[in-house]
Amino acid sequence: MDEHGSGQMELGPMELGQMELGRTGVMRTDVAVRPRAGGLLIVILGMAFAALMAGEAIAQDVGRVKTVKGTVYVEREGRRELALVGAGVRQADTLVTGPDGAVGITLADDTLLSAGPNSILAIERFVYEANQPGSLEAALTKGTLAVVSGRIAKQAPDAMRVRTPAAILGVRGTEFVVRASDGSP
Repeated sequence: MDEHGSGQMELGPMELGQMELGRTGVMRTDVAVRPRAGGLLIVILGMAFAALMAGEAIAQDVGRVKTVKGTVYVEREGRRELALVGAGVRQADTLVTGPDGAVGITLADDTLLSAGPNSILAIERFVYEANQPGSLEAALTKGTLAVVSGRIAKQAPDAMRVRTPAAILGVRGTEFVVRASDGSP
């Protein structure tokens, strides 16, 4: 890149080459172009961007946060971030609500999940393609969860399960509420 950031290569007075008449009588100009160090940086950044996009394609969103009240976090790959309305939710994400927290999520098959205060909800498995059998497995370690099932459960009722510390719920209806206690009174 030049000093103005235009990415153009610079030609110095000596690089413009020598003008000479060849044997044919045609004027020939030799031009030598030397790329500046910025060209290598552009190539490296382009490769890094392509790798990032490939990683994003593998870790696709399976849903979106639709509502947030109070304190809500998304735990993903060892990191904990505040959940924001519109944020993507991925398979293997865990949603954690505080004492004042609640979160509403819409998954790609139109399943609605609403976790209340002091809840820990993990999206363990989500496989969905329109007009294909899918599956949804979630774990509610603590707290409350209200569910309105989407297309996965409507296509195959056995394909949706919610695990709690005390039981595994196989969804047969379209709406249900479950509460999981962490063992404390």
